[in-house]
Formats: sequence, structure tokens, C-alpha cells
Amino acid sequence: MVNRRKFIRQSAALSAGTFLLPESILSAPLLKSIGINFFSLPKMLEKDLAGTLSMLSKMGYKEVELYGPYPFSTEPARKRWDAVTPALGFSGSGFFGHTIPEVKKMFADQGLSVPSMHTDLDTLQNNMGQLAEAAHQLGTSYVVLPAIPDEIRQTLDDYRKIAENFNRIGESARKNGIKFTYHNHGYGISPVDGQVPLQIILDGTDPALVYLEMDLFWTIAGGADPLEYLTKYKNRYRCMHVKDMTKAVRFSGDGGNAQQWIALFPFMTSAGSGVMDLRTILAKAKAAGVQHFFVEQDMVADPEVSLKKSIDYLSGLKK
Repeated sequence: MVNRRKFIRQSAALSAGTFLLPESILSAPLLKSIGINFFSLPKMLEKDLAGTLSMLSKMGYKEVELYGPYPFSTEPARKRWDAVTPALGFSGSGFFGHTIPEVKKMFADQGLSVPSMHTDLDTLQNNMGQLAEAAHQLGTSYVVLPAIPDEIRQTLDDYRKIAENFNRIGESARKNGIKFTYHNHGYGISPVDGQVPLQIILDGTDPALVYLEMDLFWTIAGGADPLEYLTKYKNRYRCMHVKDMTKAVRFSGDGGNAQQWIALFPFMTSAGSGVMDLRTILAKAKAAGVQHFFVEQDMVADPEVSLKKSIDYLSGLKK
């Protein structure tokens, strides 16, 4: 009887104590620091970099992810960019005409850090030294390949060669004190002759040399389940692109070309405004080792509204 009364008193005290815990403990945010990929609002950044950074900071963004090319990018990379900018309607990239010290100060003034930089394959292969130097100056850890050029991913053997090349790039990055990361698009997810090309890359690369950035939209559009990849490749994914779908959509084909990607742009929407179960996916991502979450809504028409909706939703998610 004494033990029973003691147990009841202890249980009651514990229950009462729960109500006295600080609200911050009971409702801790799921994501502590939310980032933005610059390709979401390139025209605004090109027109007014400082003003746009101020806007993002006021919305609550804490991290930014850059896209290239940069002043030190290789000539082939810059030529590729010049060839597509007329269709894009803007040409600004990298540091938007500023020096590294200048942009570093702009970021610091707004309380923004730069954990990740998108770049290109040629620069990763041939100009790692200058890329790493810029990354160190900005405090960047991850240098990311956003897409594999079409012409080198036509066959399964191509994907095996890509895996070998990624290991070489990853070793070069490690020697230079940074982390090479691959961002998946929608291609390579559909099986070919019984094999999934993306998994040839993931299984054929050294986890200590090649890290991953998952794009939720393209992963789902390609027919894959993000939860399965996060589980199978735990601690490989360090970054994630977060956006939503107005409805569940798939590529018309294998997701292998830009026309198929562009066709799905109208189905992108702000985080929390679509059909993705982001709460479940993001909680799993954190448990699987993802460290940086970047909102990305490619070239969204109304960034002041859409990007604010995304961060408001994501900031409201609780553990």
C-alpha cells in the first residue's frame, strides 16, 4: 500500500511538472534553421542583391545556397550558361557582380550563412582549387553538382563511369577541405534493364567522399519514395531541397531532359500548400542525417509571397 501511494504521488508530480515545462521544450521547432536556394528568385537577386538578402532575412531565412557559374568557373561552364540565359530571362549568377569579400559582408549583415554552393561538373573536375578557396572564404562546406550533363548519362555504363568520376571528384574535394555533393534530378530513377541508374551512382560511390542532396519534387516526380532513399542511404543525404506539389504528378517519360522538367514547373507550389506529407518526410530526413533544408521553388513568379508562405509553414512545424 505504501509503495502504491508513493507511486501515485510520483506520477502526479511528474504530470504536474510536465505542465510547468517551458513552452519552448514542449513545442520545439522541427527545423531550427531554414535556407533558400537562390535559383528561386534569380531576377530579384540580379536586380538588387543587398535588398533581396534583406527581404529574405526579414522573412526568417538563415541560410542561402548559391548557384553558378562563378568568376572562377571554367570557360566551358560559362559558355553553357551563356547559351541558356536568353531563354531564362536573366544572366546573373554566382556573386552577382560582387567580390567574395563584398558578398560575405552582405550575408553577414543579414545574419545569413552559406553552407552550400551549386556549381558544375567541369569546374569540379578542373578548377577544384579555386572553388575550394571561395568556399573557405564564405564558410561553405558543401559544393554541389545540381545535374549531370545529358550527353554523359545515356547508358548504364555511363552511370558506372559517373560513379567512378564522382569518387575522384570527392577525393579531390576532401583534399581541399570541402565536401562534394550530388543533387538528384528526376532522371535515373526509372529502372533500365532491371537496374535503377541513380542507385548505380549511390552504390558505386564512397560515402566518405560523395554526399547527397535530395530534391523532394524531382524525386517524387521520378516515381521514387523519398522515405525509402533516406532509409537505405542513411547519413548520405546532408542537404535537401524542399518544395511542394499541387497534385501528384510524374514525368511524361524518364525525366531525362529539360522539356520534361519544365512541363512540371506549374505543379510546384509553396511548402505546405500541396499534397506532400512534408511533416513526415522532414522528420525522417532529420533522423537520417540531413543538416540543411533549402526552400527551392524554381524561378517562382511571386517570391515575396510564395517564399514567405514556405518559411511560415516550415517554421511552424514542431517535433
